[in-house]
Amino acid sequence: MARSIRTIRTTQSLADNALVREEDLPVIREVAERYAVSITPAMHQIITGPDDPIARQFVPTGAELVIAPEERADPIGDDPFTPVKGITHRYPDRLLLKPMHLCPVYCRFCFRREVVGPGEGMLSAPEMEAALDYIRSRPEVWEVILTGGDPLLISPARLAPIMRALDAIDHVKVIRFHTRVPVVDPRRITDDLITALDTETPVWVVVHTNHSQELGDDARTALRLLSRNGIPLLSQTVLLKGVNDTPQALEDLFRTLVANRVKPYYLHHGDLAQGTSHFRTTITHGQDLMQNLRGRLSGTCQPTYVLDIPGGHGKVPIGPTYIHDTDTVNGSGAAHRVTDPWGTHHTYPPTPGPDAG
Repeated sequence: MARSIRTIRTTQSLADNALVREEDLPVIREVAERYAVSITPAMHQIITGPDDPIARQFVPTGAELVIAPEERADPIGDDPFTPVKGITHRYPDRLLLKPMHLCPVYCRFCFRREVVGPGEGMLSAPEMEAALDYIRSRPEVWEVILTGGDPLLISPARLAPIMRALDAIDHVKVIRFHTRVPVVDPRRITDDLITALDTETPVWVVVHTNHSQELGDDARTALRLLSRNGIPLLSQTVLLKGVNDTPQALEDLFRTLVANRVKPYYLHHGDLAQGTSHFRTTITHGQDLMQNLRGRLSGTCQPTYVLDIPGGHGKVPIGPTYIHDTDTVNGSGAAHRVTDPWGTHHTYPPTPGPDAG
């Protein structure tokens, strides 16, 4: 397979690089007219074929034209919680700041796929100042989460003044970034970027990655540069059919992350974004996967399996339940039936033994 040395952004370049067949181009063009396409060289060079877990995440297919009845253009309900442009404020103590609506890659399952990619890039200077003024005027905001788009796509020279402005807001105690950049475009993690992120206010970086194959040498170097400069690293992963919906795939990913100083944070159930039904598993399957991993991985490697409730009602953990019911033991009070990581049931507290009393 030919290897592009530039980011792939057009349907013809997908065909030229053998990522789609020429005969499929009419359908692929229809998809690309609606949802942006971008595949960085770092991701292209590790794609091994059409069913590869990296290809499935970034190469458009005709399946994206199938919209299920339950799918929504704004699946997690950002719009009603947007008081000013660039701000989403759903939780009292934290909010999203979205300074950029572009990404280095466009995931085919993205819950913001209707708004990222086309149109504007960064907020204008007046729009950014209005967003910062909103944060300044809300003393309850303890944490600001930069997302988008991908905020680490912003050059260090343009990011630094945003960081200085946030650092000067006394009630903002944590600045968090949600980003794909360290994995999909690791060359952007530079000393200049580290300098731009160097504030008195603690900075956390949450890296979006879905498969261990994404974490090659360059990505590991980028993660190491961040962690060695005192930036704590978390990860978020989307559960995706045909990409990582097996115990082995998730085990490999979470072990690789922890070995590279990244704590798995969230495993997201797939959102109801339009044209993404071919990626979604059932919640029951996700719970089974998490229960399987409980006995295979240390707690350090365990993320929280979460659902972002459609309509802006927030994230909730939806992992498996290990306490199944309550009962009475010998008339002495409530007891629980607990399942261990290997599927065996136990009563808690245990039935008193012969030496009890």
